[in-house]
Amino acid sequence: MRRQDVTARLSANSLAALVPFFVMTVVACADLLAGTQAGLLSLLSLGPALAPVALGPARTVLTGGVAIILSMTLATYNGIGFTMHAVVACATIAGVTVAAVIASAARQRKERELVDVRAVADVAQRVLLHQVPREVGQLQIAMRYISAAAAARIGGDLYDVVARAGTARLIVADVQGKGLAAVQTAAVVLAAFREAVYDEPDLAAIAAHIERSLDHQASNGRFVTAIIAEIAQEGAEIRLLNCGHPAPLLLSGGRTQLAEPLEASLPLGLSHLDPAVRKEHTAPFGPGDRILFYTDGISEARDKSGAFYPVDRCDALLGGPDPRAALDRLYDDVLRHVGGHLQDDSAALLVMRRAALQAPLSLQAPLS
Repeated sequence: MRRQDVTARLSANSLAALVPFFVMTVVACADLLAGTQAGLLSLLSLGPALAPVALGPARTVLTGGVAIILSMTLATYNGIGFTMHAVVACATIAGVTVAAVIASAARQRKERELVDVRAVADVAQRVLLHQVPREVGQLQIAMRYISAAAAARIGGDLYDVVARAGTARLIVADVQGKGLAAVQTAAVVLAAFREAVYDEPDLAAIAAHIERSLDHQASNGRFVTAIIAEIAQEGAEIRLLNCGHPAPLLLSGGRTQLAEPLEASLPLGLSHLDPAVRKEHTAPFGPGDRILFYTDGISEARDKSGAFYPVDRCDALLGGPDPRAALDRLYDDVLRHVGGHLQDDSAALLVMRRAALQAPLSLQAPLS
Protein backbone atom coordinates (compact mmCIF):
# COMPACT_ATOMS: atom_id res chain seq x y z
CA MET A 1 0.00 0.00 0.00
CA ARG A 2 2.88 2.37 0.69
CA ARG A 3 4.30 1.80 -2.82
CA GLN A 4 0.87 2.55 -4.31
CA ASP A 5 0.70 5.80 -2.31
CA VAL A 6 4.13 6.86 -3.61
CA THR A 7 3.18 6.08 -7.21
CA ALA A 8 -0.05 8.04 -6.91
CA ARG A 9 1.81 11.00 -5.37
CA LEU A 10 4.36 11.04 -8.19
CA SER A 11 1.61 10.95 -10.81
CA ALA A 12 -0.21 13.83 -9.13
CA ASN A 13 3.01 15.90 -8.99
CA SER A 14 3.71 15.26 -12.67
CA LEU A 15 0.21 16.38 -13.59
CA ALA A 16 0.47 19.49 -11.40
CA ALA A 17 3.77 20.45 -13.11
CA LEU A 18 1.98 20.58 -16.48
CA VAL A 19 -0.94 22.71 -15.29
CA PRO A 20 0.85 26.13 -15.57
CA PHE A 21 1.82 25.49 -19.19
CA PHE A 22 -1.64 24.20 -20.04
CA VAL A 23 -3.22 27.34 -18.57
CA MET A 24 -0.85 29.62 -20.50
CA THR A 25 -1.64 27.72 -23.71
CA VAL A 26 -5.36 28.20 -23.13
CA VAL A 27 -4.89 31.94 -22.44
CA ALA A 28 -2.74 32.37 -25.56
CA CYS A 29 -5.32 30.65 -27.76
CA ALA A 30 -8.11 32.73 -26.25
CA ASP A 31 -6.12 35.93 -26.86
CA LEU A 32 -5.51 35.00 -30.50
CA LEU A 33 -9.21 34.32 -31.03
CA ALA A 34 -10.50 37.36 -29.11
CA GLY A 35 -8.05 39.94 -30.46
CA THR A 36 -6.64 43.03 -28.76
CA GLN A 37 -9.95 44.24 -27.39
CA ALA A 38 -10.27 41.44 -24.82
CA GLY A 39 -7.04 42.35 -22.94
CA LEU A 40 -6.14 38.80 -21.90
CA LEU A 41 -2.35 39.14 -21.82
CA SER A 42 -2.23 39.72 -18.03
CA LEU A 43 -3.92 36.35 -17.53
CA LEU A 44 -0.66 34.70 -18.61
CA SER A 45 0.51 35.43 -15.06
CA LEU A 46 -1.65 32.45 -14.01
CA GLY A 47 1.18 30.21 -15.27
CA PRO A 48 3.85 31.36 -12.80
CA ALA A 49 1.18 31.80 -10.13
CA LEU A 50 0.36 28.08 -10.32
CA ALA A 51 3.96 26.89 -10.72
CA PRO A 52 4.94 26.78 -7.00
CA VAL A 53 2.40 24.01 -6.41
CA ALA A 54 4.76 21.47 -8.01
CA LEU A 55 7.85 23.28 -9.32
CA GLY A 56 10.97 24.55 -7.58
CA PRO A 57 12.22 28.15 -7.69
CA ALA A 58 14.35 27.69 -10.84
CA ARG A 59 11.53 26.13 -12.83
CA THR A 60 9.13 28.75 -11.51
CA VAL A 61 11.45 31.44 -12.91
CA LEU A 62 11.49 29.52 -16.20
CA THR A 63 7.69 29.44 -16.22
CA GLY A 64 7.58 33.20 -15.63
CA GLY A 65 10.09 33.75 -18.46
CA VAL A 66 7.97 31.68 -20.83
CA ALA A 67 4.91 33.71 -19.84
CA ILE A 68 6.71 37.04 -20.50
CA ILE A 69 8.06 35.86 -23.88
CA LEU A 70 4.62 34.57 -24.81
CA SER A 71 3.05 37.88 -23.76
CA MET A 72 5.53 39.93 -25.84
CA THR A 73 5.04 37.61 -28.83
CA LEU A 74 1.26 37.91 -28.69
CA ALA A 75 1.47 41.70 -28.24
CA THR A 76 3.73 41.99 -31.29
CA TYR A 77 1.46 39.73 -33.33
CA ASN A 78 -1.55 41.86 -32.39
CA GLY A 79 0.30 45.08 -33.25
CA ILE A 80 0.50 46.43 -29.66
CA GLY A 81 4.14 45.53 -29.03
CA PHE A 82 5.22 48.38 -26.73
CA THR A 83 1.93 49.95 -25.79
CA MET A 84 0.95 50.58 -22.17
CA HIS A 85 -1.28 47.51 -22.22
CA ALA A 86 1.61 45.21 -23.21
CA VAL A 87 4.02 46.77 -20.72
CA VAL A 88 1.51 46.44 -17.86
CA ALA A 89 0.93 42.79 -18.78
CA CYS A 90 4.67 42.02 -18.70
CA ALA A 91 5.11 43.89 -15.41
CA THR A 92 2.22 41.94 -13.90
CA ILE A 93 3.73 38.63 -14.98
CA ALA A 94 7.14 39.64 -13.59
CA GLY A 95 5.65 40.64 -10.22
CA VAL A 96 3.66 37.42 -9.94
CA THR A 97 6.77 35.41 -10.86
CA VAL A 98 8.79 37.00 -8.03
CA ALA A 99 6.05 36.16 -5.52
CA ALA A 100 5.79 32.64 -6.92
CA VAL A 101 9.54 32.04 -6.57
CA ILE A 102 9.35 33.07 -2.91
CA ALA A 103 6.38 30.74 -2.36
CA SER A 104 8.16 27.87 -4.12
CA ALA A 105 11.27 28.26 -1.97
CA ALA A 106 9.12 28.28 1.19
CA ARG A 107 7.30 25.13 0.05
CA GLN A 108 10.56 23.29 -0.59
CA ARG A 109 11.87 24.29 2.83
CA LYS A 110 8.72 22.92 4.48
CA GLU A 111 9.02 19.71 2.48
CA ARG A 112 12.61 19.22 3.67
CA GLU A 113 11.47 19.74 7.25
CA LEU A 114 8.70 17.19 6.72
CA VAL A 115 11.21 14.66 5.37
CA ASP A 116 13.32 15.16 8.52
CA VAL A 117 10.27 14.68 10.75
CA ARG A 118 9.32 11.49 8.93
CA ALA A 119 12.87 10.18 9.26
CA VAL A 120 12.76 10.76 13.02
CA ALA A 121 9.32 9.12 13.17
CA ASP A 122 10.61 6.07 11.32
CA VAL A 123 13.43 5.68 13.86
CA ALA A 124 10.98 6.15 16.75
CA GLN A 125 8.66 3.58 15.24
CA ARG A 126 11.42 0.98 14.97
CA VAL A 127 12.39 1.61 18.60
CA LEU A 128 8.86 1.74 20.03
CA LEU A 129 6.97 -0.71 17.82
CA HIS A 130 9.13 -3.79 17.39
CA GLN A 131 8.67 -6.20 14.53
CA VAL A 132 6.55 -9.07 15.78
CA PRO A 133 7.67 -12.65 15.13
CA ARG A 134 6.11 -14.21 12.05
CA GLU A 135 5.83 -17.58 13.76
CA VAL A 136 5.78 -18.87 17.33
CA GLY A 137 5.56 -22.65 17.39
CA GLN A 138 2.32 -23.58 15.62
CA LEU A 139 1.15 -19.95 15.55
CA GLN A 140 1.43 -17.77 12.45
CA ILE A 141 1.29 -14.02 13.05
CA ALA A 142 0.85 -10.98 10.81
CA MET A 143 0.72 -7.31 11.77
CA ARG A 144 -0.33 -4.11 9.97
CA TYR A 145 -0.12 -0.59 11.37
CA ILE A 146 -1.13 2.64 9.62
CA SER A 147 -0.96 6.08 11.19
CA ALA A 148 -3.33 8.80 10.01
CA ALA A 149 -0.78 11.49 10.97
CA ALA A 150 0.32 13.56 7.98
CA ALA A 151 3.89 14.05 9.19
CA ALA A 152 4.65 10.66 10.72
CA ARG A 153 3.69 7.01 10.73
CA ILE A 154 3.44 6.60 14.47
CA GLY A 155 0.56 7.44 16.76
CA GLY A 156 -1.31 6.23 19.84
CA ASP A 157 -2.01 2.67 18.70
CA LEU A 158 0.44 0.04 19.98
CA TYR A 159 1.09 -3.67 19.82
CA ASP A 160 3.64 -6.34 20.68
CA VAL A 161 4.00 -10.12 20.68
CA VAL A 162 6.43 -11.93 22.99
CA ALA A 163 7.21 -15.66 22.98
CA ARG A 164 7.56 -17.02 26.51
CA ALA A 165 7.86 -20.57 27.91
CA GLY A 166 5.72 -22.35 25.34
CA THR A 167 3.23 -19.50 24.95
CA ALA A 168 2.84 -16.29 23.02
CA ARG A 169 1.70 -13.26 24.98
CA LEU A 170 0.49 -10.21 23.09
CA ILE A 171 -1.04 -6.80 23.54
CA VAL A 172 -3.00 -4.56 21.18
CA ALA A 173 -3.98 -1.20 22.61
CA ASP A 174 -5.06 2.33 21.80
CA VAL A 175 -4.07 5.40 23.81
CA GLN A 176 -6.68 8.11 24.27
CA GLY A 177 -5.92 11.18 22.17
CA LYS A 178 -3.19 11.91 19.66
CA GLY A 179 0.17 13.64 19.37
CA LEU A 180 3.38 13.34 21.38
CA ALA A 181 1.54 12.87 24.68
CA ALA A 182 -0.19 9.78 23.26
CA VAL A 183 3.12 8.43 21.96
CA GLN A 184 4.73 8.94 25.38
CA THR A 185 1.90 7.03 27.06
CA ALA A 186 2.21 4.27 24.45
CA ALA A 187 5.92 3.99 25.27
CA VAL A 188 5.12 3.57 28.98
CA VAL A 189 2.56 0.84 28.26
CA LEU A 190 4.86 -1.09 25.94
CA ALA A 191 7.82 -0.88 28.31
CA ALA A 192 5.68 -2.13 31.19
CA PHE A 193 4.24 -4.98 29.10
CA ARG A 194 7.67 -6.10 27.90
CA GLU A 195 8.94 -6.13 31.49
CA ALA A 196 5.91 -7.89 32.99
CA VAL A 197 5.32 -10.45 30.28
CA TYR A 198 8.26 -12.62 31.40
CA ASP A 199 7.66 -12.48 35.15
CA GLU A 200 3.95 -12.13 35.90
CA PRO A 201 1.96 -15.37 36.29
CA ASP A 202 -1.21 -14.33 34.44
CA LEU A 203 -2.80 -11.63 32.32
CA ALA A 204 -4.43 -9.83 35.24
CA ALA A 205 -1.01 -9.42 36.87
CA ILE A 206 0.37 -8.00 33.61
CA ALA A 207 -2.48 -5.48 33.48
CA ALA A 208 -1.85 -4.51 37.09
CA HIS A 209 1.85 -3.98 36.33
CA ILE A 210 0.95 -1.70 33.42
CA GLU A 211 -1.48 0.21 35.67
CA ARG A 212 1.28 0.88 38.20
CA SER A 213 3.61 2.10 35.48
CA LEU A 214 0.94 4.47 34.16
CA ASP A 215 0.37 5.81 37.68
CA HIS A 216 4.09 6.46 38.19
CA GLN A 217 5.25 7.57 34.75
CA ALA A 218 2.30 8.93 32.79
CA SER A 219 1.03 12.08 34.49
CA ASN A 220 -1.11 13.26 31.57
CA GLY A 221 -4.19 11.34 32.76
CA ARG A 222 -4.71 9.48 29.50
CA PHE A 223 -6.39 6.10 29.59
CA VAL A 224 -5.58 3.15 27.33
CA THR A 225 -8.00 0.61 25.91
CA ALA A 226 -6.19 -2.69 25.56
CA ILE A 227 -6.59 -6.39 25.03
CA ILE A 228 -3.95 -8.76 26.37
CA ALA A 229 -3.86 -12.37 25.26
CA GLU A 230 -1.97 -15.58 25.95
CA ILE A 231 -1.91 -18.44 23.45
CA ALA A 232 -0.21 -21.75 24.11
CA GLN A 233 2.01 -22.73 21.18
CA GLU A 234 0.54 -26.24 21.43
CA GLY A 235 -3.06 -26.35 22.61
CA ALA A 236 -6.66 -25.57 21.79
CA GLU A 237 -7.57 -22.36 23.62
CA ILE A 238 -6.70 -18.71 24.01
CA ARG A 239 -6.81 -16.64 27.20
CA LEU A 240 -8.00 -13.04 26.85
CA LEU A 241 -8.15 -10.00 29.13
CA ASN A 242 -10.13 -7.13 27.65
CA CYS A 243 -9.60 -3.66 29.15
CA GLY A 244 -12.31 -1.63 27.42
CA HIS A 245 -11.05 -2.53 23.93
CA PRO A 246 -13.02 -3.65 20.84
CA ALA A 247 -13.53 -7.40 21.08
CA PRO A 248 -11.36 -9.46 18.71
CA LEU A 249 -12.93 -11.41 15.86
CA LEU A 250 -12.58 -15.15 16.44
CA LEU A 251 -12.90 -17.68 13.60
CA SER A 252 -13.06 -21.08 15.27
CA GLY A 253 -14.66 -24.38 14.34
CA GLY A 254 -16.39 -22.93 11.31
CA ARG A 255 -18.01 -20.16 13.38
CA THR A 256 -17.27 -16.43 13.37
CA GLN A 257 -17.94 -14.38 16.48
CA LEU A 258 -16.65 -11.45 18.48
CA ALA A 259 -14.83 -12.77 21.55
CA GLU A 260 -16.66 -10.57 24.01
CA PRO A 261 -15.56 -10.66 27.70
CA LEU A 262 -17.91 -12.14 30.27
CA GLU A 263 -17.62 -8.97 32.36
CA ALA A 264 -16.89 -5.44 31.18
CA SER A 265 -13.57 -4.00 32.34
CA LEU A 266 -12.35 -0.42 32.47
CA PRO A 267 -9.47 0.78 30.28
CA LEU A 268 -5.95 0.83 31.72
CA GLY A 269 -5.31 3.99 33.71
CA LEU A 270 -8.79 4.04 35.27
CA SER A 271 -8.41 1.29 37.85
CA HIS A 272 -8.98 3.80 40.65
CA LEU A 273 -12.63 3.88 39.58
CA ASP A 274 -12.95 0.10 40.10
CA PRO A 275 -10.14 -1.49 42.13
CA ALA A 276 -11.46 -5.05 41.64
CA VAL A 277 -9.08 -7.57 40.08
CA ARG A 278 -9.61 -7.85 36.33
CA LYS A 279 -10.96 -11.18 35.09
CA GLU A 280 -9.68 -12.97 32.04
CA HIS A 281 -11.70 -15.39 29.93
CA THR A 282 -10.90 -18.23 27.56
CA ALA A 283 -12.04 -19.10 24.06
CA PRO A 284 -11.45 -22.14 21.83
CA PHE A 285 -8.46 -21.80 19.51
CA GLY A 286 -7.56 -25.08 17.87
CA PRO A 287 -5.79 -26.09 14.65
CA GLY A 288 -6.88 -23.98 11.69
CA ASP A 289 -8.48 -21.30 13.89
CA ARG A 290 -7.59 -17.63 13.63
CA ILE A 291 -8.26 -14.47 15.62
CA LEU A 292 -8.11 -10.82 14.55
CA PHE A 293 -7.11 -8.12 17.03
CA TYR A 294 -7.65 -4.53 15.91
CA THR A 295 -8.07 -0.96 17.12
CA ASP A 296 -11.01 1.39 16.64
CA GLY A 297 -9.33 2.93 13.60
CA ILE A 298 -10.77 -0.11 11.78
CA SER A 299 -13.99 -0.83 13.68
CA GLU A 300 -15.01 2.86 13.64
CA ALA A 301 -13.95 3.57 10.05
CA ARG A 302 -16.96 5.24 8.40
CA ASP A 303 -18.17 5.38 4.83
CA LYS A 304 -19.79 8.44 3.25
CA SER A 305 -23.13 7.63 4.87
CA GLY A 306 -21.54 7.40 8.33
CA ALA A 307 -21.84 3.61 8.62
CA PHE A 308 -19.07 1.83 10.55
CA TYR A 309 -16.93 -0.84 8.91
CA PRO A 310 -18.56 -4.26 9.60
CA VAL A 311 -15.67 -6.09 11.27
CA ASP A 312 -17.90 -9.01 12.23
CA ARG A 313 -18.60 -9.72 8.56
CA CYS A 314 -15.04 -9.71 7.22
CA ASP A 315 -14.34 -13.38 7.93
CA ALA A 316 -14.16 -14.22 4.21
CA LEU A 317 -11.22 -11.84 3.84
CA LEU A 318 -9.21 -13.58 6.56
CA GLY A 319 -9.05 -17.02 4.94
CA GLY A 320 -6.10 -18.59 3.15
CA PRO A 321 -2.77 -19.92 4.40
CA ASP A 322 -0.93 -16.57 4.48
CA PRO A 323 -1.97 -14.19 7.31
CA ARG A 324 -0.11 -11.27 5.72
CA ALA A 325 -2.12 -11.62 2.51
CA ALA A 326 -5.28 -11.82 4.62
CA LEU A 327 -4.47 -8.49 6.32
CA ASP A 328 -3.72 -6.93 2.94
CA ARG A 329 -7.21 -7.94 1.79
CA LEU A 330 -8.72 -6.59 4.99
CA TYR A 331 -7.04 -3.19 4.67
CA ASP A 332 -7.95 -2.95 0.99
CA ASP A 333 -11.57 -3.55 1.95
CA VAL A 334 -11.45 -0.99 4.77
CA LEU A 335 -9.99 1.62 2.42
CA ARG A 336 -12.73 0.91 -0.12
CA HIS A 337 -15.29 1.35 2.65
CA VAL A 338 -13.98 4.78 3.72
CA GLY A 339 -13.23 6.02 0.22
CA GLY A 340 -9.45 5.70 0.19
CA HIS A 341 -8.08 7.31 3.37
CA LEU A 342 -8.37 6.37 7.05
CA GLN A 343 -9.11 9.25 9.43
CA ASP A 344 -7.58 7.58 12.48
CA ASP A 345 -4.58 5.44 13.39
CA SER A 346 -5.26 1.74 12.94
CA ALA A 347 -3.57 -1.50 13.90
CA ALA A 348 -4.55 -5.07 13.07
CA LEU A 349 -2.90 -8.27 14.28
CA LEU A 350 -3.94 -11.65 12.92
CA VAL A 351 -2.96 -14.89 14.67
CA MET A 352 -3.55 -18.29 13.04
CA ARG A 353 -2.94 -21.69 14.53
CA ARG A 354 -1.47 -23.88 11.83
CA ALA A 355 -3.66 -26.76 10.72
CA ALA A 356 -2.44 -30.19 11.80
CA LEU A 357 -1.08 -31.17 8.37
CA GLN A 358 0.42 -27.79 7.46
CA ALA A 359 4.23 -27.76 7.32
CA PRO A 360 5.94 -25.08 9.43
CA LEU A 361 7.95 -22.25 7.97
CA SER A 362 11.13 -20.89 9.53
CA LEU A 363 10.59 -20.22 13.21
CA GLN A 364 10.72 -16.70 14.59
CA ALA A 365 11.27 -15.03 11.20
CA PRO A 366 10.60 -11.31 11.62
CA LEU A 367 7.87 -9.62 9.63
CA SER A 368 9.07 -7.68 6.60
